[in-house]
Amino acid sequence: MLERKIYADLLHWKKTHTHTCLMIKGARQVGKTYIIREFGKNEYESFIEINFLRQKDLKTIFSDDLSADSIYKRLTAQMQNIRLIEKKTLIFLDEIQACGNARTAIKFLAEDGRYDVISSGSLLGLTFGEDGDPDVEEPASVPTGYEDFLTMYSLDFEEYLWANGYKNAIPILKEHFDEKKPIPADINRKYEDLFREYMVIGGMPEVVDDFVKHHDFNMAAGIQNRILEDYNFDISKHAKGAEKIKVKKCYDAIPRQLAKELKKFQYATVEKGTTSKKYGDSVTWLIDSSLVNASYNVHEAYIPLMANADDTQFKLYFNDTGLLCAVYGFETKRALLNNTLKGNAKGGIYENAVSEALVKNGYKLYYYKPDDHREIEFIIEKYGQAVPLEVKAGNTATVSLNGFVKEYTPVIAYKLVNGNIGFHDGKLTLPHYMVMFI
Repeated sequence: MLERKIYADLLHWKKTHTHTCLMIKGARQVGKTYIIREFGKNEYESFIEINFLRQKDLKTIFSDDLSADSIYKRLTAQMQNIRLIEKKTLIFLDEIQACGNARTAIKFLAEDGRYDVISSGSLLGLTFGEDGDPDVEEPASVPTGYEDFLTMYSLDFEEYLWANGYKNAIPILKEHFDEKKPIPADINRKYEDLFREYMVIGGMPEVVDDFVKHHDFNMAAGIQNRILEDYNFDISKHAKGAEKIKVKKCYDAIPRQLAKELKKFQYATVEKGTTSKKYGDSVTWLIDSSLVNASYNVHEAYIPLMANADDTQFKLYFNDTGLLCAVYGFETKRALLNNTLKGNAKGGIYENAVSEALVKNGYKLYYYKPDDHREIEFIIEKYGQAVPLEVKAGNTATVSLNGFVKEYTPVIAYKLVNGNIGFHDGKLTLPHYMVMFI
């Protein structure tokens, strides 16, 4: 079993929640079902799982009277050899988007409180109007106030290090980060190599698990390509009507745009001469589906950043850099691993990896581009102010970052490079992999 940070969040919820159920959101293939199943089996005396796509007949448990007593009575009538032990049972409602009544019933199960309930499903970020899957059912009433939410992602770099046996080294790296002192050169090179490996393999649990066992990049690539096909299938199944083709075109355009390091998402790379009027809804669908992460331009770097963000100027990133590298193919991955990759694609890959790390650390994504001459890849809210984070594939000059520091005087400014730790004039230079500590 791969060790995941979200397990600690599940334990915290189990100990602290009162009259709420939990919903786990996230993209397909990030391990939601597996981790909930392991949590239920390890932490409860009784674990009951219902998958509404696989066990469609069990939707009758949530028909008619939705009182907790009626639901639990029908549950015992429909499922043999289950045990309902008060305060010691977890009920897992998987693919809940396929049973609208089950989503509505969350309120009544939460109010009852005898048993813990966790739900999950596919593409839960989509609103009912965005989802074209005929199996998706709209709930009569959304249980507002009765659901806690956790978002699950693919493995971050720290979890990847855990999987590969480097857990004990992380506190040592963190000490260097905290004290702003350089890391011994050979150790730094090792973790730079591991980070490049992580960018190629990515964080999808099935890919990481297979790579840890076999150390075979080709086998990992086969799994990545299957996941990409699954994502394409999701688009064809869940996007509505003519949106299917448009969503697919927008998704396919992202690797091309990142390889060119474009300063914002350009609809012309999707279809020549087109505008947001035709493809704006398709971009929204990709963002809501969690297949991509969006970063919005702020012209003035003051918090709250959302108040200064321009939602017409944005960049899109893949939710997993390993999948991005899988799209680019074998030679690009080989060059990245050997640190011989040149051109704009290298910068785009590193930028995607940093965007992914920031999202997994809980940040909203913004970038700073007030004019045609200045750009900083990311701006985050930290220490009560807007903090810049510049990403360099190599270790070149930072004209834009220097200008930002002079204008806004942040408490700290980050520069992520292919190099070691350094601190000068409020700018903290870090190797890329240390984004996990920001």
